[in-house]
Amino acid sequence: MKTEKKLWKEVVYHILVTIGGIIMIYPLLWMVLSSFKPTDYVLPTAGQLIPSVWTLDNYTRGWQGFMGYTFGTFFLNSFFIAFVSTFGTLLSSAFVAYALQRLNFRGKKILFGLVLSTMMLPAQILMIPQFMWYRHLNWVGTYFPMILPYFFAIQGFFVYLIMNFIGGIPKDLDEAAKIDGCSYYVTFFRIILPLIIPALVTSAIFSFIWRWDDYLSALLYVNRANMRPVSLALQLFNDPSSGSDIGSTLAMSTLSIVPATILFLIFQKSLVEGIASTGIKG
Repeated sequence: MKTEKKLWKEVVYHILVTIGGIIMIYPLLWMVLSSFKPTDYVLPTAGQLIPSVWTLDNYTRGWQGFMGYTFGTFFLNSFFIAFVSTFGTLLSSAFVAYALQRLNFRGKKILFGLVLSTMMLPAQILMIPQFMWYRHLNWVGTYFPMILPYFFAIQGFFVYLIMNFIGGIPKDLDEAAKIDGCSYYVTFFRIILPLIIPALVTSAIFSFIWRWDDYLSALLYVNRANMRPVSLALQLFNDPSSGSDIGSTLAMSTLSIVPATILFLIFQKSLVEGIASTGIKG
């Protein structure tokens, strides 16, 4: 009797999870499949998931881009911003996390509290003062505001995540390295850094996706067409004065999720390992 009851609970659970998964993934499926519909058929057949007429014209027309720049230019801009800012995030966050977790210095608790406070403060609150500061530095119209700040560990989430991972590494390794005459820098690069690869991979995936999807920063600081990332370039398909090309918008939106999807699929195992290990060791 108990076995049958347990079996029914598992059946109901999997049915509910499946229904929830379908509800969540349906908008994504609709976008991908609708990108293969002729533009004039997208809205009239919005309730139809599978296209009755298939076409690649949306991809061809959308890839042509705007003002003489193909969509490949916008993809290269997004890759540049995402890769460089992610590298800066990993480097600075790992340094700060190691210092806060392993070193003893005056004001350590205050700095840790400030790191945590950055996780609780909405980014939108800082937009106006940051814009005024970057304009004073003549950075508006460049990629500097979207890249350089991340070399200073401004995202407390990644610092906290890596700190938890380092906290699970035995301190005996640090002490053994110190006895062998290793400095803090040598200990970090030769002992700690190889052991926190799962946490770095997890941070890299999240950072890359967040920077790839960043629309507000690009809207604030990018003012030239050839510098637009994909997130901002998609806006050009929707011009209130001349109309919207829905088919091309859906086609380029579909392509825009491909890099993040590939990145997730390649490093899925490391991502799960990093999250699980951080949770256990933290």
